Amino acid sequence: MLLIDEIDRADDEFEAYLLEVLSDFQITIPELGTYKATTPPIVVLTSNRTRDVHDALKRRCLYHWVQHPSFEREVAIVRMRVPQVSEALAKQVAAAVGSLRQMNLYKPPGVAETIDWATALARLGVRELDDSVVAATLGTVLKYREDHDKVTEHGIGHLIKQAFDKGLLSG
Repeated sequence: MLLIDEIDRADDEFEAYLLEVLSDFQITIPELGTYKATTPPIVVLTSNRTRDVHDALKRRCLYHWVQHPSFEREVAIVRMRVPQVSEALAKQVAAAVGSLRQMNLYKPPGVAETIDWATALARLGVRELDDSVVAATLGTVLKYREDHDKVTEHGIGHLIKQAFDKGLLSG
């Protein structure tokens, strides 16, 4: 099995090189020679769509789109990966991130950012979200200034209210 993560971040030369691997199941290393797979590998490519990959590469792929998990699943993921976070805080964080994803941000947060935020909150000893905690830790979730500004303009208090409402309703 061969995993090529975030192919959309690779340059054109790497994509061309990859075509050799996918068409002939072999790889040529100028200093060492050509190596051919005895068994065709299963190749998994991932992409975040930061740029479009070439049509020749796309023709060799089957696509599977992975959506963000449901609220309940994201809470379960946070609890599994950050067990020191309470159920209530995990729900607040997942709900807040879910609200952020609906705000048409430049880079909506993924599950990794949800986990990072929960981890940061746990290390800070936070038991529940409030305006000051979110304002101080929002950079854990949002990686672009424009997104941070958009959320701040929209109102952190509004985000907190949505987080508490969703967290309480799901309890």
